[in-house]
Amino acid sequence: MISDPDVLSLLYLVAIVCFILALRFLSSPKHARRGNWLGGVGMLVAIATTLLLEGISNWVLIVVAAAIGSVVGVIGARRVKMTAMPQMVALFNGVGGGAAALIALAEFHELDGVLVWDEALSVALSALIGSISFAGSLVAFAKLQELVSGRPIVFPGQNVVNVLILGGAAALAIAIVAGLEEQWAIVALILLALVFGVMFVLPIGGADMPVVISLLNAFTGLAASATGFVLDSTVLIVAGMLVGASGTLLTLLMAKAMNRSIANVLFGAFGQVQAGAGQARADDGRTVRATGADDVAVQLSFARKVVVVPGYGMAVAQAQHDVRQLADLLEERGVDVKYAIHPVAGRMPGHMNVLLAEANVPYTQLFEMDEINPEFPQTDVALVIGANDVTNPAARSDPASPIYGMPILDVDKAASIIVMKRSMNPGFAGIDNELYLDGKTTMLFGDAKESVLKLISAVKSS
Repeated sequence: MISDPDVLSLLYLVAIVCFILALRFLSSPKHARRGNWLGGVGMLVAIATTLLLEGISNWVLIVVAAAIGSVVGVIGARRVKMTAMPQMVALFNGVGGGAAALIALAEFHELDGVLVWDEALSVALSALIGSISFAGSLVAFAKLQELVSGRPIVFPGQNVVNVLILGGAAALAIAIVAGLEEQWAIVALILLALVFGVMFVLPIGGADMPVVISLLNAFTGLAASATGFVLDSTVLIVAGMLVGASGTLLTLLMAKAMNRSIANVLFGAFGQVQAGAGQARADDGRTVRATGADDVAVQLSFARKVVVVPGYGMAVAQAQHDVRQLADLLEERGVDVKYAIHPVAGRMPGHMNVLLAEANVPYTQLFEMDEINPEFPQTDVALVIGANDVTNPAARSDPASPIYGMPILDVDKAASIIVMKRSMNPGFAGIDNELYLDGKTTMLFGDAKESVLKLISAVKSS
């Protein structure tokens, strides 16, 4: 057992430094794996130090809970497909928020509501924010898992109802801070916050889910930090604030990448089906042109420069390893291959980066939107794999489009565009993509993995 406060402070300082360095390394694909390891080491030090504190009891419950959590974590990490990673992130993030709310409930019950104002404030914030994060993350999980519709679910007066629910929860929180000692108050606060968490995420469409996941992650960090004040744990306070700050920054950056405000993301019900809104114009004589794997293979083989644009279609088909193999074949023929990464492609922050890293694509070949856009006019072939809304020229040219003003990848400026897609169904934004009617665009229909495998075979034989 650790009784020396200096040793305790030193060990927690080591954990905090590991967390800070982990964030630093995770900011670059080159050092991301090192960042993951450092974060894990920091958490291990923090947990071990806490378990060695004097006064820790109920070892049986601790061991059982740790065993259950470890089994779930290991199975989740090893068995969940990369396409389901956004759902797992949302689910695990929600667990963190739920834990914060449960700790607040337990502390309020243990002290029988007799708290000084700063303790009461920490308990109220932990219960409020943690419950919102928990319920909101579960709804995000359900949307991503397609257990409920990915479209915004709205009804008349929804924002008013949400304000009333949040206002009720806030009033209970203020009452608790002011000295209300009744157990029902903290239970009612948590229940109202859970309802608000559900109502908060329901009207948000699938296209905005990366932003929502990041925001809920920030909520969980803030809840964890508030829990740190409840438990008088410096390491939990610092770790929670790191998560909260980084999640908030990431949320703002992604909203900026879509040229939309956070308020518009949260309350704009982006992705609602609106008849005639932003549909590709097919009445001007333009038609969609289909192509075959052999023709595409010839274009790719004799190109000087190819830019691959990965999207959720690649994730669904688990085609990232095959895309890497195709790129290797082209590079052997002297083709310059690069990958264009849009900040909100996929269903979670950095989704495409994670998938391509899994396939061991060199990080030097990954280019963010601002870096790659100037190169599209000199690109012979842009190979788009399922990326729909992030390549739609309507974002630049059609003021009536719901995505107007959103920065996109300028694939329409390439000499030739190949789009790999299952069908002509629209993306999360619910609108048609005018890129598909461009005279330089041809469509290679089918499952992305199967199509890429056909391309690999055709390139080898060409």
